[in-house]
Amino acid sequence: MKAIEIRNKYLEFFKKHGHTVIPSAPLIPENDPSVLFNTAGMQPLVPYLLGEKHPEGTRLVDYQKCVRTNDIDEVGDNRHLTYFEMLGNWSLGDYFKEESIQMSFDFLTKELHIPVEKLSVTCFKGDEDCGRDEVSAQCWKKAGIDEKHIYFYGKEDNWWIAGEEGPCGPDTEMFYDTGKEPCGPDCQPSCDCGKYVEIWNNVFMEYFKSKEGYTKLKQKNVDTGLGLERMAMLLQGKQTPFDTELFLPIMKKLEELQKIDIIESRRIIAEHLRSSMMIISDGGRPSNIDRGYVLRRLIRRMIRHLNKLQIDLNELSNLIEINVETLKEMYPELEKNKNQIKQVIEEERDKFVKTLEHGEKEFKKQINKLENTKIIPGEVVFKLYDTYGFPPEVTKDLASENGYKIDEKAFEDLFKKHQEKSRVGSEQKFKGGLAEQNEQTIAYHTATHLLNAALKQVIGKDAHQRGSNITTERMRFDFNCDHKLTEEEKKKVEDLVNKWIEEALPVTKQEMKKEEAIKSGAECMFIEKYPDIVTVYSIGEISKELCGGPHVNNTKELGKFKIKKEESSSSGIRRIKAILIK
Repeated sequence: MKAIEIRNKYLEFFKKHGHTVIPSAPLIPENDPSVLFNTAGMQPLVPYLLGEKHPEGTRLVDYQKCVRTNDIDEVGDNRHLTYFEMLGNWSLGDYFKEESIQMSFDFLTKELHIPVEKLSVTCFKGDEDCGRDEVSAQCWKKAGIDEKHIYFYGKEDNWWIAGEEGPCGPDTEMFYDTGKEPCGPDCQPSCDCGKYVEIWNNVFMEYFKSKEGYTKLKQKNVDTGLGLERMAMLLQGKQTPFDTELFLPIMKKLEELQKIDIIESRRIIAEHLRSSMMIISDGGRPSNIDRGYVLRRLIRRMIRHLNKLQIDLNELSNLIEINVETLKEMYPELEKNKNQIKQVIEEERDKFVKTLEHGEKEFKKQINKLENTKIIPGEVVFKLYDTYGFPPEVTKDLASENGYKIDEKAFEDLFKKHQEKSRVGSEQKFKGGLAEQNEQTIAYHTATHLLNAALKQVIGKDAHQRGSNITTERMRFDFNCDHKLTEEEKKKVEDLVNKWIEEALPVTKQEMKKEEAIKSGAECMFIEKYPDIVTVYSIGEISKELCGGPHVNNTKELGKFKIKKEESSSSGIRRIKAILIK
């Protein structure tokens, strides 16, 4: 069964069970400061999981485009992906465990025709905070799962929470038996031996965790996630996602073009090209910070491995064409944005070629400093990588050509520390957005609407938001503009925002059809990604935008607006950092 068929069956199945199909949110969150990219289906729905009313009701189903960055360096093995698609169905205070489990079981066994004996499930075993989840276990038995295929694990395996505080609860996970020999007599879903593969996770959000402990939520939610690429791989009897129709055409072309046969390099190129194309199509651009840096890293890692296979870098255009053709049924936006995708990737390719040239010059300088040794210190290798973007494997090759070796252990130690910092930073970003939805961040969120409106008056009506990031300390706002703002322009923007704050403008919320919202002049990014019924926030007569909220009730709650910095974010994109002083 092809991936597109699995997706369509999923959406149709839950539609028949009273769910409204909502579109995937863009990879780049419009007003979510918590992460660089949407990393799960629940992220765009956080306000509704916390109790805000969703315009499409209490039963939702979607597919969500996701990017996870923690394992970029693991891509190349037989399973890791940076970009993936997550299928999800949602109950916002509607059904709970029994109906959720029965629907999951029916979809797997009746729609995907997975033999029930191939399924195993796990449930929460209970602790001092929450009792053993016998309800889920009984639901699985009633549905048809053999009691011997039901396992109980602790919080590390069967409990879900985003960060340290927020909505949370026990979950139940579904596993597919690949048919591989068990690793031993105690082999079960918790093993990493490859016999069992997790395919679906149903989270039962019935608690809220605060610093004081756990309390029961007024609204119980169900939040589920099923990885499309993994399911396609299993149903097709393939060993890796790269053997499915999603990657096969590009993998075959790379094999045809390569002069050196390295399967890991082909996988890296295929995966990173798809990920880069999806990010660019949703508005991402390479830069040296945040999501722009992730995109730059993906493109450059792909180019390194094209060089490793001795594939002409001018083939990139053809490889993009192949991916567009392969994926256009699933992601028509790739065909629509094909020329932009080519331009961005090819420009980055040309910049990286220059980086490699600079890196080689710096490499020569460094080895000329070495005395009485043929070992290049790990610190030098890491500096070339971290400061100049020079890949360590290239450093190793150059060292070998010049009769040197590199201190690989020292470099690996430094690199692991660097990875851990990045991982912790990523986790903090994820935690921050949900845990810090407070009075201050809500005020900053509202202020971005005023800033957007002010920029339109000062710079021109074609100035549009291209991203935002909010913490309790400041707001950051990206917008398209072809020049650095003058001091006069910055003052005009600042004065306008403060004028509107002083006017104590009301902030109102309406739900309406998307077409009506567009006709009324409401602005948003990625209009095609919104559902048929949308939420529109208006600030007096000054601003009208499609947005998920939350916002203050009146601009007088904001305080004084002050621009702290205006700078370039990427080509054609400027960035303002500002604060609110109360």
